[in-house]
Amino acid sequence: MRLIKALAAAVLVSVCANPVFAESALKDILNNGVLKVGTTGDWNPMTVKDPATNTYKGYDIDVMTELAKDMGVELEFVPTDWKTLVNGVVAGNYHLTGSASISAARMKAAGYSDSYISVEIRPFTTVDKADRFNGWDSINKADVKVAATLGTTFEKLVKEWFPDSSIKAIEAPALQHQEVLSGRSDVFVTSNIEGATLTEKFDKIVAIEVEQARAPTPIAMLLPQDDQVWINYVNNWIKIKQARGFFAATAAKWGL
Repeated sequence: MRLIKALAAAVLVSVCANPVFAESALKDILNNGVLKVGTTGDWNPMTVKDPATNTYKGYDIDVMTELAKDMGVELEFVPTDWKTLVNGVVAGNYHLTGSASISAARMKAAGYSDSYISVEIRPFTTVDKADRFNGWDSINKADVKVAATLGTTFEKLVKEWFPDSSIKAIEAPALQHQEVLSGRSDVFVTSNIEGATLTEKFDKIVAIEVEQARAPTPIAMLLPQDDQVWINYVNNWIKIKQARGFFAATAAKWGL
């Protein structure tokens, strides 16, 4: 036991002496005792903000709470939105984000952790308009209004998938499904994760029948692109928690 402790101490001293560590977010977190996490609070059941209490709940929130606990530091959630999510990491407003889809555009500016869950995209409408749609092609028509939250992956996808439709970008904190519920738009697309939650919460929202879901995508945390020390730490933490069943149990808790 003494030998193990001595070796661990030697490794810690070696890492701390490394100039790369000196510039890492990991050092900032350990020195200040606070892990700052950027979260949007609008992706149910991943991250949901309660305005009345200014608190968050969801799958991401449980994951970040566990990470902070294992690091032995306090947890601070930093409000952000999808269009500035990457900018916040680059600017150092937070040390990492909650779950975000892995995309080539985001990878140009930010780094990613290893993936721990994945999503696929499906289209949704309201009950009164369900008979207008049958398959993906039925959405790509000039008289169809498709809503997408500005700055999200969904905005990019609907512009690509439905070039003949009228695309309406919704500025957060307004949400794309609210636009469809209000009748101002006809269709929105979202992940199977959020879609299942929305159809359970709102009787008016229904899934459009399609041949198959699109864009199966791994999701992960966004981190500073050039901070390999911090990325390595998070990735190894993910491996440990996966091996011990934490991610599977948390997904089951939130119905994922």
